Amino acid sequence: MDLFGKIIDNGFWQEEPNHRFLEIKELFAVYSEILKYPPVRWVIDSNRRLNHSTVGRGVFKLIRHVLMHFPFFEKWDDVWIKKSLVNLYSTRHQFIDRFLSTNEGKGQLEYRFWEPRKRKMTHIAITFPKDYTKGEKVFLRDLLPEEDGVKFSAIFMWNILKVQIQKIKDTEDSIE
Repeated sequence: MDLFGKIIDNGFWQEEPNHRFLEIKELFAVYSEILKYPPVRWVIDSNRRLNHSTVGRGVFKLIRHVLMHFPFFEKWDDVWIKKSLVNLYSTRHQFIDRFLSTNEGKGQLEYRFWEPRKRKMTHIAITFPKDYTKGEKVFLRDLLPEEDGVKFSAIFMWNILKVQIQKIKDTEDSIE
């Protein structure tokens, strides 16, 4: 919750890109670990909600996999993947490969989410690659700009987790 609060705060975006990237990766790492905890996994699986589209979940999962499985980048704008790298050590196509291949060339997909602290609706656009299956590099920044991608992911995580926790005590009431 602390990482979420820090990342959603406007001041976060004034920090150095490589420092932001470490915090972003930490947020994804903590969320991934929370999902491994059996009681949380059971509650999430037994109470699946259909409020997020399949593509939105896929984009979130893509970002999570890229950040967790390709740790050699130092900032969001430098992160890239390509088909040969994604499938390097596997005989079957990995999630990243399946998702990008399925959505290749679909153009832009727009999402919106409410930012309580700013008291406004934020709109983001996800741009799917056109030449992923041809072996071209796909940059994360081209899929989603850093701030949009991180806020989208952080809010996605928060919305999933907050319904699993019976009571969150937030003195500022600014996260929900």
